[in-house]
Amino acid sequence: MASLTSPAFWILTSLAGGRRHGYEIMRETATESGGQVDLKATTLYAALDRLEREGLVTPDGDEVVNGRARRYFRITDEGSVRLRGEVELIERSARAARARLATGQAASVTPRIAMV
Repeated sequence: MASLTSPAFWILTSLAGGRRHGYEIMRETATESGGQVDLKATTLYAALDRLEREGLVTPDGDEVVNGRARRYFRITDEGSVRLRGEVELIERSARAARARLATGQAASVTPRIAMV
């Protein structure tokens, strides 16, 4: 199974915290990703439609607040499983990179004896 795109990862991460409407998802993804993912409404809803087709999110009602329509979504059980798998992959990758960096740093610090 292919890795989640960065926007999909952050959308699922936002929804893992509970039911959210589009603006909340956009705000949370921008904040939690450290600004790396700054979704526009069209991009968000296209991603949500794709995630819904994949069974990872589901619509969870609409309401009007102060004259503005809000469409809510929630993560599905399948979406939670997929997000957990992605988190495990990222953690494994980070451990491997840290180990390689530590090995590389140790090797670069080791004094070399010149052969004469």
